[in-house]
Amino acid sequence: MASDAGRKQFWKRSGAKVPGSIQHVYGAQHPPFDPLLHGSLIKTGSKPPTTPVKLKKVSTFQEFESNTSDAWDLGDDDDELLAIAAENLNTEVVMETAHKVIENHSKLQEQHKLQEEQLHETKQIESLELSSVAYGDNRLVKSVSEGHTSSSPDNASENSSMQRSQSLPQTSTPPLVSGIADHSTSVTSALTEREASRLDKFKQLLAGPNTNLEELRKLSWSGIPKQVRPVAWKLLSGYLPANVDRRESTLQRKRKEYFAFVEQYYDSRNDESHQDTYRQIHIDIPRMSPEVLRLQPKVTEIFERILFIWAIRHPASGYVQGINDLVTPFFVVFVCEYIEEEEVENFDVSNLPEEVLQNIEADSYWCMSKLLDGIQDNYTFAQPGIQKKVKMLEELVRRIDEQVHRHLDQHEVKYLQFAFRWMNNLLMREVPLRCTIRLWDTYQSEPEGFSHFHLYVCAAFLVRWRKEILEEKDFQELLIFLQNLPTMHWENEEVSVLLAEAYRLKFAFADAPNHYKK
Repeated sequence: MASDAGRKQFWKRSGAKVPGSIQHVYGAQHPPFDPLLHGSLIKTGSKPPTTPVKLKKVSTFQEFESNTSDAWDLGDDDDELLAIAAENLNTEVVMETAHKVIENHSKLQEQHKLQEEQLHETKQIESLELSSVAYGDNRLVKSVSEGHTSSSPDNASENSSMQRSQSLPQTSTPPLVSGIADHSTSVTSALTEREASRLDKFKQLLAGPNTNLEELRKLSWSGIPKQVRPVAWKLLSGYLPANVDRRESTLQRKRKEYFAFVEQYYDSRNDESHQDTYRQIHIDIPRMSPEVLRLQPKVTEIFERILFIWAIRHPASGYVQGINDLVTPFFVVFVCEYIEEEEVENFDVSNLPEEVLQNIEADSYWCMSKLLDGIQDNYTFAQPGIQKKVKMLEELVRRIDEQVHRHLDQHEVKYLQFAFRWMNNLLMREVPLRCTIRLWDTYQSEPEGFSHFHLYVCAAFLVRWRKEILEEKDFQELLIFLQNLPTMHWENEEVSVLLAEAYRLKFAFADAPNHYKK
């Protein structure tokens, strides 16, 4: 009883202020009602008193609790204010406003859908026009790419500008002047957004007074657009200087130097000392690829000069079968600098002016020479460079795919029997010319690409056919398959996958030669 009386005595107060308050506490979720803003929602003269005029004397906790409210309790005044607001809201106005919002939203969606349909129709019309535009000389310019790929986030501004340009009325395309005129602007319209973005990056890089070769290599690793490939290859091979102002004088000097060699040495091709070399070159050129290009007399004449001059100026190796194939990619790429056709194999090069043909010939010679300087041990006596690389390929395949290696070994297939040509011709006889050119984009971007990185490409290329190899159960069938791999329909996508796998192998084994061995 004493404790009960003490408890009651504790809660008694003598007019002093008590804790708590009947004033409402509002937070972010329940902002205070502003009478200026919400005056219409409150009835005049019906505002309840927020605080009592006089507090009852509190004698017990129960009485105190009933006369106070805490911050987390919803007071009676809140309920009353909400009820007043609900009474004063006009239901018809609310429903009409909601209906308008929904209607406006539906209209915006319909307009957006209509714009997308119009944009899609415009793109289809453009693609049809681009694929059928005939120029003054009655030749058709084919589309550079048929596929459309999504662009990366950093190309958002370029994508929006392209969409704006596509929505503009189409103007008729003026006929191009056949011959040497720069036609990159006409081709750009047929590019996908990603290809156009890459082309812009190359042009910006090449437009500077001094080209950053390291940046050019990084950008070229994933492929070089056709429009800038000729100048990019000349820079990457070391034929052209990085300084723009020196390029024209360098080209003139090197071209003059090459034809001085032709004047000095080419007449000696029928001499007894050089007769065997020239005869072998003359025999090998008709065996080149592509088939249509090699049948042109003008091409045969140019290739004979290039190969003979190189053989005379490099007596340590001289001419060796296989070198003739290495001229072709350079020649084709440099021809593309002056013509509009997508497939250069079907173009008659004799239609080009003589001065242009001389420039192509000299540029092809010097770039091929730069390439062969890095792999000349492949073509010296007994070709020790190729022997060594084939042995390294065997050890690498044994390490990365023992099952394939064991299968070849069980059927007595020697790596030299199929991989010698891979090293000698840099896979040119194994894949189409378009794939070889794409492959060489990366080779010229890699340090020692034609010598060192090519080994890993060959390893990835062999393992790529593991399923078909393991299915063959006979020596003859295995060898025929490996010498005639089904790559006729390969495109850049297959080459890109091959290069990515080769890079992975290089990353794992290049700096750890002991990994070759168990």
